Amino acid sequence: MISEWLRCPVCGNKTRLKIRGDTELKYFPLFCPKCRQETLINVKHLNTTVIKEPDAQTQSR
Repeated sequence: MISEWLRCPVCGNKTRLKIRGDTELKYFPLFCPKCRQETLINVKHLNTTVIKEPDAQTQSR
């Protein structure tokens, strides 16, 4: 079975997670210990895609 380290989409460094080829993640909060950022990702067949969150908007009356 093929397994790879999950890399941070921001800085490209290895994270603390290792995934196998048959692993599927949906809306997974990936934390990078080096750049200290958390990003939402989807993983399917070792292909990682970043989920862009909409920016929070202030409520007006």
